[in-house]
Amino acid sequence: MEPSKDITRLLDIMAALREPETGCPWDVVQTFETIKPYTIEEAYEVADAIERNDPDDLCDELGDLLLQVVFHARIAEEAGLFTFGDVVEAITKKMIRRHPHVFAVSDASTPDAVKLQWDEIKRQEKQERAERHAARARASDKPMPDDPKAGFLGSVQRSFPALTEALKLQEQAAKVGFDWSEAEPILDKIEEEIGELREALRAGEPDKIADELGDLIFALANIGRHVKADPEQALRGTNTKFRRRFGYIERTLEANGESLQAATLERMEELWQAAKGMETRAPFQSD
Repeated sequence: MEPSKDITRLLDIMAALREPETGCPWDVVQTFETIKPYTIEEAYEVADAIERNDPDDLCDELGDLLLQVVFHARIAEEAGLFTFGDVVEAITKKMIRRHPHVFAVSDASTPDAVKLQWDEIKRQEKQERAERHAARARASDKPMPDDPKAGFLGSVQRSFPALTEALKLQEQAAKVGFDWSEAEPILDKIEEEIGELREALRAGEPDKIADELGDLIFALANIGRHVKADPEQALRGTNTKFRRRFGYIERTLEANGESLQAATLERMEELWQAAKGMETRAPFQSD
């Protein structure tokens, strides 16, 4: 089996890996559920390569993500559900339908008009999906599970990371006016949530603490949206900053013959402040 730029080679490789008698023992036993975490992980690694502006890694990580799509499609084909070709056909059909200003006739000639058109087409697709779900329910003699995409918030995937889901829920609700008119009142809401979290901490109720912490994070995500600072990206930036400053602490301790394990909190805080001071005088290059 030789490498190739032809997608069929990748499909053949996956088929060989999944062959019960001669395939890879690990690949053969995988299911949608067992490889789901890897799919999510690969998507994050694509994002990381983009943020690091590393085209070599980006090419490699996009390949890993494509492998996940092929893997899921192969499992589905073995179960008689759909094939990789069906996946390709579904997305090409969707993209053609959602871009009538490119592939058909449309008055949408500005980014805002295209966005409104996109939302309307998605609304139509959602209605058609609901009708298909209802038809399957009528044809089945067994209770059908609730459609997870039903309702106005149904377009927001529950499988998103929680912070991303919060942002998208807020964006969707804002489309019908359920939103703050400006950012300032959200600060009052944040202070209110902090107060409720303090009360829960004093009461020592773990469930209540978790609930109030969630409310506080949701409010923080909301203000990020209002000031056009994506909370996910803002937090990733802070994570990078934390890594950088903590790395400075570790390197400085090592250079002085000290260790992280033996260093006091006061010593580490001293070096943390030194790292902050260095950033102020001459900002670090992005990692």
